Amino acid sequence: MDNKKFIDVRKKLEKTQKGLASLLGISLKAVCSYEQGWRTIPSHVERQLIFLLAKKIQANQEMINCWEIRNCPEEKRRQCPAWEFNSGDFCWFICGTICDNTTYGTWEKKMEICKKCEMLQNLT
Repeated sequence: MDNKKFIDVRKKLEKTQKGLASLLGISLKAVCSYEQGWRTIPSHVERQLIFLLAKKIQANQEMINCWEIRNCPEEKRRQCPAWEFNSGDFCWFICGTICDNTTYGTWEKKMEICKKCEMLQNLT
C-alpha cells in the first residue's frame, strides 16, 4: 500500500490522523510518516486498515463470496481456507488461499495477487 492509498482509506474510514492512530494502536507520528511517504506502511497496518474498511463497507452492503466472483470449481473451493472458514468475503485476509493455484506463506506475497483481484479492488 502506498501513501496515497493509505490516505484514501483513512478518508473512507472517516478518521482524522489522530483518530486512525488511536484505532490502529500506533503513534500519530507514524500515521503522518506513512501519509508523507517517509516510512513504508508495515504489512500488519495495511492488513488492519483493509479489514476495518471491509467491515465498514459490509455494514452497508452484502458482499459476494470470492469463489462466486472467480467462478472457482467445487474441487478448488474445498481445498481453500476461505471456503473452509466460510470467509469468501475475507479471502484477502486469510493466508493460504489458492486463488491462482498457488499458496503464499506471507502477507506481502499474497497481496501481490490480491491487489489484482476484483474482490479486494471492490474494497479499496
